[in-house]
Amino acid sequence: MKRKYFGTDGVRGRVGEEPITPEFAMRLGYAAGRVLAGDQRDAQIVMGKDTRLSGYLLESAMEAGFAAAGVGVRLLGPMPTPAIAYLTRAFQAQAGVVISASHNPYYDNGIKFFAGNGRKLPDDVEQSIELMLEQPIRTVAPERIGRAYRQEDARGRYIEFCKASFPNQYSLRGLRIVVDCAHGATYQVAPNVYSELGAEVFRIGVSPDGLNINEDCGATSPQALVHAVRTHRADIGIALDGDGDRLIMVDSAGDIVDGDELLLMIARERQDQGVALGGVVGTLMSNLALELALKEMGLTFVRAKVGDRYVMAELERHGWFLGGESSGHIVCLDKTSTGDAIIASLQVLARIVRLQTTLLQERTKLQKFPQVMINVRTAGSGSPLQHPDVIAAQKAVEAELGSRGRVLLRASGTEPLIRVMVEGEDRMQVQRCAELLSDTVRHCM
Repeated sequence: MKRKYFGTDGVRGRVGEEPITPEFAMRLGYAAGRVLAGDQRDAQIVMGKDTRLSGYLLESAMEAGFAAAGVGVRLLGPMPTPAIAYLTRAFQAQAGVVISASHNPYYDNGIKFFAGNGRKLPDDVEQSIELMLEQPIRTVAPERIGRAYRQEDARGRYIEFCKASFPNQYSLRGLRIVVDCAHGATYQVAPNVYSELGAEVFRIGVSPDGLNINEDCGATSPQALVHAVRTHRADIGIALDGDGDRLIMVDSAGDIVDGDELLLMIARERQDQGVALGGVVGTLMSNLALELALKEMGLTFVRAKVGDRYVMAELERHGWFLGGESSGHIVCLDKTSTGDAIIASLQVLARIVRLQTTLLQERTKLQKFPQVMINVRTAGSGSPLQHPDVIAAQKAVEAELGSRGRVLLRASGTEPLIRVMVEGEDRMQVQRCAELLSDTVRHCM
C-alpha cells in the first residue's frame, strides 16, 4: 500500500498546511497511540522536539491525541533526534516521537517516530498508522486517559550517554573546539559534551528564538563555523544541523570536512582497534575515492539510495554497523541505534587524540575525486533517462572514465529535475562529460 503521509523520514511539510496542522497532529497522536500501544495499560511514549516555534503547537496537539488513546507521554522538551532514540530505549517506552524538520527552515516542521528499540518504524507499522488515521477518535474510558510528565533529567541522561561513547582512557584536554548548534535541538547538549570531556569550547548557533533554526549556520551552512574556527584559531570546528543527526567538521585551516571523509576516519579507527567491520554502507552520492579507499582496506562497500533510512536498511540487511552519507548523516550502530552527529564526532575525535594527530592531517589521507553535478529541469511527464540517445551517451562516458570514474543519472524525488553527476580523476574531463550528458538529456525531452 502506498503511504499517503509518511515519507522517507516521517511526516513533513509547511506549518499550517496539511498535514502539518494541529488537527492532523492530534489525529496522528491518537492513531499512533492505538497502533503502537494497542490495548496495553500504562503504555508510554517519549516525545521531544527541536527549537521551532511551531513545536509547541504540534507537541500539545499530539499529547492530546496520545492521551485520548490511553497512552502516557514523557515530555523531553528541545532534544536532538538521536537523544529521543536513546531515551525511548532507556525508558522502555513503546515508541519515541520527534517533532522536527531537521535541516529545513523554521516554517517547516515534521513528526517522526522511533520504535521501542530506538530504530525507525518499519514500513508496515507506518501503514497501520495511516489506516488508523481514517478512523474517528474514540477516547478511552476517563480512568484510562493518558498522563503527561515533564522529564526534567533528560538532557543530563543523554549527555552522559554521548560521553560514554568516547574511550575512558582519552581526554579532549588541549583541544580548542568551535561548536555550531544551528540554533537547534543540540544547543543545550553538544557544547557540554565536549567541555565535560576536557575541551576548550567556543559556542555559536546557541541562541534559538524559534525562527532562526538552520539560518545561515549549522551543518548545511558551515561558513559561519569556518569563520569562527579561523577567528578563535581553533583546532577543530563541529557543525550540527537543527535536530542533531547531521555532522560536518572544519579543520584548523578552515577547510570543510564532509561525511565521506569522516566516515573513512571512523572506519580506519575501528579497523586499527581490531574491530571486524565486514563492510561499510554509503549512498549513490558517496565519492568514488571513499569506495576505493575502503577496498584498499579490504572492506566491502555498498551504495544505498540517498537518505539515512536506506543506509540503515542496507546495514541491517548485511549485519554491518557503519555507514553514512556525504551530507554528514553517519550511523555507528555499535554505539547507538540511529544516526547521531555528536556520537559520530566523538569517534573522529577519539582517533585524533589516540594518534596525537590533527583533523587537517587525517583528512588529507583521502583525496576525493572531482565531482560535477548538473540539474536539468524536465518538461512533461515522460522521462528522458530511457531515451536511446541518453543511454548511449551514458555508456560512452562510462567507457571513457573506466574504473576510475562514475556516472549517475537520476530523477529528483522532490523536484522536476534530472540530476546528472559525473565523477573522475581529471576535473576538466569530468566537467566536459557532465555537460555532454546534460545536453543530451535536454535534447531528448
